[in-house]
Amino acid sequence: MVTDPVSDLIVRLKNGSDAKKKSILVIYSRFVENIAHALKKAGYISSVIKDGKKNDKSLELGIVYIGGEPRIHEVQRISKSSRRIYQKHGDIRMYRSGFGNTIFSTPKGVLTDVEARKQKVGGEVLFRIW
Repeated sequence: MVTDPVSDLIVRLKNGSDAKKKSILVIYSRFVENIAHALKKAGYISSVIKDGKKNDKSLELGIVYIGGEPRIHEVQRISKSSRRIYQKHGDIRMYRSGFGNTIFSTPKGVLTDVEARKQKVGGEVLFRIW
């Protein structure tokens, strides 16, 4: 049983991209699926496919490579189950001069820093990816 599905997702993404895998499998939840769609919009994942039956669902995520190098270089978990970190929309800044993204859980869904700033909504800072 996974106690933190977000950490499990980002660790599997990082390890899969380092191992040059075409895709990875993660345990399905609606929240993880929303994060995967936000990462797809940001260009870190090529595909999100839901597999399995009612109680045994999983997500297959395609990993993006540019010139043989993985698009994901590093992932940093910010808000953890032991300590939640929140940010107002006025405090959201570009990460790594726009080469990285911060992923937020907001009342309008899971958004990247660019989308959250555009919609003027803050929320829980889940992780940073570059």
